Amino acid sequence: MTAQTRITFLLPPFVHLLDIAGAAQVFQAGQTYGAHYALEWCSYERTVQSSANLGFTNLAWFEDIVPPNDGFLFVPGFDSSYALSGNFHTNTILHQWLQQAYISGATICSVCAGAFVLGAAGLLDRRRCTTHWQLIETLQQTFPTARVVPDVLFTQDSKIYTSAGISSGIDLALHILEERHGARLVHNVARELVVYQRRSGNHTQTSVYLDYRNHVHQGIHTVQDWIIEHLHTAPTLETLAEIALMSVRNLTRIFRQTTGISINEYTARVRREVAQTLMNNPNYTAQAIAEQCGLKSIRQLQRILAE
Repeated sequence: MTAQTRITFLLPPFVHLLDIAGAAQVFQAGQTYGAHYALEWCSYERTVQSSANLGFTNLAWFEDIVPPNDGFLFVPGFDSSYALSGNFHTNTILHQWLQQAYISGATICSVCAGAFVLGAAGLLDRRRCTTHWQLIETLQQTFPTARVVPDVLFTQDSKIYTSAGISSGIDLALHILEERHGARLVHNVARELVVYQRRSGNHTQTSVYLDYRNHVHQGIHTVQDWIIEHLHTAPTLETLAEIALMSVRNLTRIFRQTTGISINEYTARVRREVAQTLMNNPNYTAQAIAEQCGLKSIRQLQRILAE
């Protein structure tokens, strides 16, 4: 049986529900596609009430949890008023626990105001970090040695990740999944969560599996999915038009209108990404890679990779 990677969520008082659920749902969905994770929950308060007045019971006490040395520790965000008044600022036992988790090898992640908990533990000293845009100045003033970065969705500095909060916790979790399992698995997870645009930390990283999906036309989504799943068949425009229940002329027009590129260009980009992924597998010959990409020759494959 494949070992599961542990992901520990440390829930603070007044926690935002979406800050918890977004990242947790990404990892849970990842299990459907072969990513093995075990989620666990703890807190440094005996009782925790969310910012929406939903209470949590049966949370483990944080000191009873040995942080995963090869896993992740997530600190979700909470109501902004707690960012400065929270007792986590003076909880030295919590600080030591978080510091030991990092020293032992855990990857520490914060969502939104969760960055303040990391900062209080000294984990943001001289590190790039971010938080919700409304709290950027407060985070910098509270922790002057931190290198607070505005206008980004998430940051990574060594094994410390911080995200801007709310939906960006989903972006961070998808990024972590892609680092560990590749773009194809993330494509499947994003489809399940109906997240059709993957955003990187600075929103410049690209992946053809998730880019060009920032539209709501189901017929074009179906065509894009079919191209990805059946690339080896070298799909024709006639086949794709039949799948989309459109004429070839209408499909080509609407595809460009909704995605910003042509079907041929999209297919070429999918081929390039698949080829680059398979090139890392020593079990695939150049001819086998070409066939998986729906190409007739190694020369065509070389041309795709050179573009």
